[in-house]
Amino acid sequence: MSVQFALLRHGVTEWNAEKRIQGRSDIGLRADTVATYQTRRLPTEWNDVRWSCTPLSRTRQTADALAISPVTPEPAWIEMDWGTWESKKLPDLRCELGDAMQQNEDRGWDFRPDGGESPRDVLARVSHYLADTSQSKFGVVTHKGVIRAVYAAARGWDMMGKMPDRLDWECVHVFDWSRENGFSIIGLNVPLVPAQEER
Repeated sequence: MSVQFALLRHGVTEWNAEKRIQGRSDIGLRADTVATYQTRRLPTEWNDVRWSCTPLSRTRQTADALAISPVTPEPAWIEMDWGTWESKKLPDLRCELGDAMQQNEDRGWDFRPDGGESPRDVLARVSHYLADTSQSKFGVVTHKGVIRAVYAAARGWDMMGKMPDRLDWECVHVFDWSRENGFSIIGLNVPLVPAQEER
């Protein structure tokens, strides 16, 4: 069975604005972000499918602001666990850890924060969810790390260097998965629409 699914990253939090690593830390959205998302809605094609969020409040708040209802939490789509690095900034970690950090980042799919997950771990739990689901089409409000892992698998990117495509984190990204063919890209950067244009 082929599964088509849309992924939307949550809106901006204070830690996003400060460029801090969030991971599993439960940081809520900024008030201005909520106000902005309240003026937007899902693309028409994705209005009538089942949507989920993750157990972290920033995804639920994004779904609520977009008037996505009902929405249920699905732990498989939670952000990559950044372990002891959560709340820190990548430039600071690079200065602090030096060559060890560079070697870790050069591992691509197997990059792993101290006490955390690798992108390969993230993709494994998402793949298990897709293999078990009975849905053929659905959407998830999720996280950047999850979308990056799915995108990399679909694009054939080794997660080294710059991403082959520019992803707009305020847009919907659509993928397909099947046991036979794995992940593929259906559409990237599908824009949200103004609330008054909702149909």
